[in-house]
Amino acid sequence: MTEKNFEAILYEKDDETGIVTVTINRPEIRNALTLRVLLELNWATDAVEKDDTAKALIITGARSEGNNDPAREAFCSGGYFNPAELESMDKETKAEIDLTDIAQKKLCLKLWSLYKPVIVAMNGLAIGGGLTIPLACADLIFASEHAWARLPFVNLGIVPELASSYFLPRLLGLQRAKEIMFFGEKMTAQQLLEMGIVNKVLPHGELISYARETALKLIPPRGAWMAVRMTKDIEAVTRALDLENVALNKLFASNDFFEAITARIEKREPVFKGK
Repeated sequence: MTEKNFEAILYEKDDETGIVTVTINRPEIRNALTLRVLLELNWATDAVEKDDTAKALIITGARSEGNNDPAREAFCSGGYFNPAELESMDKETKAEIDLTDIAQKKLCLKLWSLYKPVIVAMNGLAIGGGLTIPLACADLIFASEHAWARLPFVNLGIVPELASSYFLPRLLGLQRAKEIMFFGEKMTAQQLLEMGIVNKVLPHGELISYARETALKLIPPRGAWMAVRMTKDIEAVTRALDLENVALNKLFASNDFFEAITARIEKREPVFKGK
């Protein structure tokens, strides 16, 4: 397993198949990407990489306790920074966090270069990083019929991350990619499928079982998993992440970003000044 102490994710390995399921386990904030969640995703990737008996990785989101409505589930609601969380960490854990790596280059490249198959089971809403992590890090993305996605970055006065500036134009074409990033409109599971962002839309109750069955087709004895690694172009991804980090570090200090966050808190439309 791993010596790391997981608090914000669930790390479960099926010893019979070697399939590891990582569940983002912060349902009270719709499985947002806190600093702790991002750190533990790094730890989980390391654990899968180093464990010779771990053969594939499935990433999904936790369901809120007492929620029986699949339409209200969240895969991940994107970035969430709470300074108190950072202060509560011990010195050793805090030292592992690079606050300048806003684009999550470290995590992206770890998952991108992982030679074991990575599958995302998108069980609900996927906002911001909840969509860019699957785009950047998963070999296959399967979505619940109730899943939906949105990229709100530009509306917050910042740019997308996790190499989405590289992936989306390649996947959708430049004009369509810019439209999605500029306006941040909601995309249903069916729209995500039609655009080629997800591989398949499934009945909610079949999502995880389908992801597991697909993983079995990609790992020994049924699949040649080394071929997965050879299909990934890590150099171009690295360049995109570096450019995103430059832009994000500048924009996080901008007046427009501050105005966007203030407007959200005050529940009003932001008034941007381009500064």
